[in-house]
Amino acid sequence: MVSHSTETERRRRLPCMAHAAAGAERLVEQLRPHIRDERVLAAVAAVPRDLFVPRSLTDAAWANTALPIGSGQTISQPVVVARMCELLELRGHERVLDVGTGSGYHAAVLAQLVAEVWSIEREPRLSRRADEALAAAGISNVHLVVGDGSQGYPPAAPYEAINVAAAASGEPPAALEEQLADGGRLVVPVDGPDQRLMLVRHTSEGVEREWHEPVRFVPLVEG
Repeated sequence: MVSHSTETERRRRLPCMAHAAAGAERLVEQLRPHIRDERVLAAVAAVPRDLFVPRSLTDAAWANTALPIGSGQTISQPVVVARMCELLELRGHERVLDVGTGSGYHAAVLAQLVAEVWSIEREPRLSRRADEALAAAGISNVHLVVGDGSQGYPPAAPYEAINVAAAASGEPPAALEEQLADGGRLVVPVDGPDQRLMLVRHTSEGVEREWHEPVRFVPLVEG
């Protein structure tokens, strides 16, 4: 028998769930002209972004925009999250390192696309909040670590893919490139004359680097 309180809670949540479903559908349609990988679009739709923003911003959670999350950080614009995931060419079996947990949203989207995610964040308070949001979303294949993301996370290396949600200065950190598995991919914003996404591939002949579109991320703090 369902208790009265449980049934009341279920009924209370139905409008919220319906609102989230509608928001996810609208967001995916906005992203579709920019993102070709249907697996990535499905991953974005599957993650309840409203759980990863402050309660005061819940109404804006499904907008294709960055939002403040405290500690001088933001939850990234969904199209940028989706594009970075797309560049990593994920197929489902990968072990991924996510540098700069922030709200946990990027890790949550990655978790829909791969086997396991290790996500590292310098700020303990953000990591704790991300842990709560991931639990509320029912995501169990993300492992959170507090530490210096510029040094990667050697205990779980090598990784088939590495995602960096903060801008490196001049070039990707060598420690991250060294933690790529053979055939692995790294996507990272890199500051230069302007800030752009860089895709790094670890091949049998060495490291290959490709420049992609302009973005804007907070700096990657090293050391």
